[in-house]
Amino acid sequence: MKIPLKFGLLIALGVMAWVVVAHVLFPNPQSKVHSLGAVTFFNLLHFSMIYLGIKALERQSGDRPTFKEGLKAGVAISLVYAVSAALFFVAVLVFIGPKWMEGEAANLELPVAMVALRAFAGLVIGTMVFGLVYSTLISFMLAKRLSNER
Repeated sequence: MKIPLKFGLLIALGVMAWVVVAHVLFPNPQSKVHSLGAVTFFNLLHFSMIYLGIKALERQSGDRPTFKEGLKAGVAISLVYAVSAALFFVAVLVFIGPKWMEGEAANLELPVAMVALRAFAGLVIGTMVFGLVYSTLISFMLAKRLSNER
């Protein structure tokens, strides 16, 4: 459980740093930095940390992990990231307010609580789906193969 916690929290810390720096340097929440830049950075960071987490699992066990072991580690990393990032955004919403959520401008007629709930659900579900895809791809590439020799 140590590897998923370490790498999931590293992703969350990277996301937190990006959000804070991006909002300080680019105060307009509808800027491309907050949409396209964030999506690109978050996904590259997510993919990289799952890869590094599975490689750390390999170093820890002394052998290449099986596909299932790699997949489980990657999904666990994604779960830690999803929960940590959601908690960070709850804190942002509580302490800073909804002004950083203006990127969700398409939902102006809905109450802030509903927009926030949808954003959190999208964050957690999207993170887990992408985490499953990334974990599958990386585990397939790094998994221990059974030899045909007996």
